[in-house]
Amino acid sequence: MKHLSYIALAMLTIACGAQPTLDNSNDNEEESECSITFTPPIDDLRKIESREQYDHYVAHYWDNFRFDIGDDVELYSSEEIYSAFAKYVMTIPAAKADSLLRTLIHRAEASRPVLDLFADMASEILYDPNSPVRNDEYYIPILEELAKSSLLDEYERQIPQHTLHIVKQNRLGAVANNFTFTLANGSQHTLHTLDADYTILLFNNPGCEMCKEVISEIEHSKQLKELSANYRIVTLAIYPDEDIEAWRDYLPHMPKTWTCGYDKEQALTHERLYDLKAIPSLYLLDRHKHVLVKDGISISDIERIISQGIQL
Repeated sequence: MKHLSYIALAMLTIACGAQPTLDNSNDNEEESECSITFTPPIDDLRKIESREQYDHYVAHYWDNFRFDIGDDVELYSSEEIYSAFAKYVMTIPAAKADSLLRTLIHRAEASRPVLDLFADMASEILYDPNSPVRNDEYYIPILEELAKSSLLDEYERQIPQHTLHIVKQNRLGAVANNFTFTLANGSQHTLHTLDADYTILLFNNPGCEMCKEVISEIEHSKQLKELSANYRIVTLAIYPDEDIEAWRDYLPHMPKTWTCGYDKEQALTHERLYDLKAIPSLYLLDRHKHVLVKDGISISDIERIISQGIQL
């Protein structure tokens, strides 16, 4: 991920309440003279003392950005702008995110180079599986605006349209897409027939190192272990790819109490029922298979939501 360190910096400054300071010590004098600096309306979040100030801050965050700059948008430091965008999406309230992000894309349509910049930032920060602030719900309004932008031609609009279709699958609060899985003995079952208060749905690959870490965390969670012992939670591990022999060979390494299956018909891939561009991919579902956690890897999030007794 190209700008991961700057996103981490933005997260740190949110926690500390300060504005990011970027080290430009390696820039030469000529580059410094030609560059443009972006600054939000308030340089330190600790200065915000009221709801009115906060609302003004998020509504006017980008007022200092020159949307009419066209090809000269490259004069902005990409690190600075990416960090600013990450900070913005971490700051805006969820209730206003849809309208704020649509407005932002409308402003970015002042020129194609500026639109491309904001589209790239949104993709990397809100959709990349490695982004610490990935947020499909925030990405959806951006994709919807890009999918109908007059600055993109018919073929270019197909890219956000395709991504939009995937992102809208299994949204938080929606019923997870049902699918059929096959067990090692050949028997077939469906996701929606699993009977438990909660279902952990884990898409994994044999021998995947990150998968091993997630599996270990689930196994060593005292809370999840107690729920499993009381039959209140079931963990379904699904192999979505085609090398079934590799899957069978790895089965002895999987927890014995889990339900482990594979996608015999490859429906998950062909019908794009789930966004599986990154493995492992972890979901938490309630008794009625509503999505409580989507495409995550944080066991602590799952523990927190179960502790709150959330059911939709």
